[in-house]
Amino acid sequence: MRLITFLHQGRESVGAFIDGDRQIVDLGRADPAFGSMIALIEGGEAALARARACVKAPAKASVLAAAQCTVLAPLPRPTQIRDCLTFPGHLQGAARAQAERMAATAPDPAKAMAEIEASGRLDVPKAFYDFPLYYISNRMAVAGPDVDVEWPPYSQMIDYEMEWAAVIGKKCRGVRKEDARRHIFGYTVFNDWSARDEQMRAMQGSAINLGPARGKDFCNGVGPCIVTADEIPDPYALAMVVRVNGEEVSRGSSAGMHFTFEDLLAFLSEGTTLYPGELICSGTVGGGCSFETGQALKPGDVIECEVEKIGVLRNRVIAPHIKAA
Repeated sequence: MRLITFLHQGRESVGAFIDGDRQIVDLGRADPAFGSMIALIEGGEAALARARACVKAPAKASVLAAAQCTVLAPLPRPTQIRDCLTFPGHLQGAARAQAERMAATAPDPAKAMAEIEASGRLDVPKAFYDFPLYYISNRMAVAGPDVDVEWPPYSQMIDYEMEWAAVIGKKCRGVRKEDARRHIFGYTVFNDWSARDEQMRAMQGSAINLGPARGKDFCNGVGPCIVTADEIPDPYALAMVVRVNGEEVSRGSSAGMHFTFEDLLAFLSEGTTLYPGELICSGTVGGGCSFETGQALKPGDVIECEVEKIGVLRNRVIAPHIKAA
């Protein structure tokens, strides 16, 4: 199922896309127990079975035209957000982009770049492979699809980060990797909006210190839907595409994850309880941010993050405090 949270005539409800996402089955109307996405998730297999029955043979009164509804973030208030670092390609791309910027200011840019490459500074730090790095993000700052993201006034550097996320379906602790997938309810698209200048100030040049602070505190893009895990039998073969103002700027794959979601659940649940409705995010796919591609984003740009089989998370950036170039 392709589960969503949506507004219709001022009423927020949980639903499921049908008919190629052209129609919505209002699950909240069909079953009062589905008062929210969290309630549906916490209901476990029995709730999923009832939801599937509603979608398979929906009552006529519960079917709405998608064009008449406003799709919100599927989890407007996730139980928790843990954002991890799983793609070595992103570290490589970011390190090279930074090195090219530094080399460009040298008297002999080609020589400076060759020296950087020879030094090994572009290699993925060995510490990356020791265990998954992550930080806990602001679950109260969530933006759904097709809404404007207002850039914080303390930042002049706009950037997106193309990610995706697993949604925890069952309370769990001490999960073994081989059992982890049964604790995943589904998957969604995630955009880890990043105030790059503020993030760099916090990181102070460290290659693997995520330095979230205010640089990561203001907005998490989630949506447009949660695709239940049974719909994606192979999560590690999905195309991940970014478009800016309709033009494709990068293309990656979930196959590039060094740490899988199963790895992450096993690591995170060791000594910690995970709860239904938590988002476990993948970190940025290689090439999945403008810091890597070298673009200069500006107010008014529309960013589309698409994960195969899930959909497109689209947002426009607004920043009244940033002067037009």
